[in-house]
Amino acid sequence: MAELNVNIGNLQLKNPVMTASGTFGYGVEYSDFMDISRLGGIFVKGTTIQPREGNLYPRMAETPSGMLNAVGLQNKGAQYFVDHIYPDIKDIDTNMIVNVSGSSVETYVECAEKIAELDKIPAIELNISCPNVKQGGMAFGVTTCGASEVVKAVRKVYPKTLIVKLSPNVTDITEIARAVEAEGADSVSLINTMLGMAIDTEKRKPVLSTITGGLSGPCVKPVALRMVWQTYKAVKIPIIGLGGISNWKDAVEFMLAGATAIQIGTYNFVDPTASIKVIEGMEDYCNRHGFSSVRELIGALDV
Repeated sequence: MAELNVNIGNLQLKNPVMTASGTFGYGVEYSDFMDISRLGGIFVKGTTIQPREGNLYPRMAETPSGMLNAVGLQNKGAQYFVDHIYPDIKDIDTNMIVNVSGSSVETYVECAEKIAELDKIPAIELNISCPNVKQGGMAFGVTTCGASEVVKAVRKVYPKTLIVKLSPNVTDITEIARAVEAEGADSVSLINTMLGMAIDTEKRKPVLSTITGGLSGPCVKPVALRMVWQTYKAVKIPIIGLGGISNWKDAVEFMLAGATAIQIGTYNFVDPTASIKVIEGMEDYCNRHGFSSVRELIGALDV
């Protein structure tokens, strides 16, 4: 039987299959459907230092082969997470990873510091695609300077595994990846959602209250796959691939392109047990093709 364990820096995963932030709640919501401890990791809902109400409704829209969302990082804040969520998830037998967001360098740092105090949270995923209020709404993740600034500041206060989530809404994602690697990121996850919009033709108005939103689902997979492949050739740190993964074949493609692990996101809404099926499918693939370890797939694309 093929070994499924992989490492993201010092973070040990029992298998490379994880669930993406914002699509799997805090993990416990899915425990009625499957044994969530079988997963390599769970990236919990985005967390900010202060509570956020999120954007006005409507803030979700179905699209061909995907969906748009403009939820706006609705959450009850880091202290609520510490007091009320952490006690319920800390003993789940898998890697519970918190997605950390902010509107300024200071709020990223403050949130990372608070999460760092939690013994059973071995890593954070730094979401650098959120609005940077202090710089007129620009996103940290779309410039090398912005990405470097926030990662450097968080790295100073966060001693555990630091994963940085990259935005696809850039000219060259490899430049951003190199920048965060240089500032101490242990890993990068990509891609976050792509910017898109939908229009109600009868009302002649945008469907979303925010006009534009984040596009996810199978429709973004070819772009995500290309960006993972490009980034694999540009950096030495492990890559976590995500974007449109709905089955084990998609997951294998991402690993062949250079991902060490993957996240399943939007498809969790279609099939709550999709991640377990991907684990089983990847194991079967490795056994059929004579791989002794899933690690042999990483970057094994024949080009």
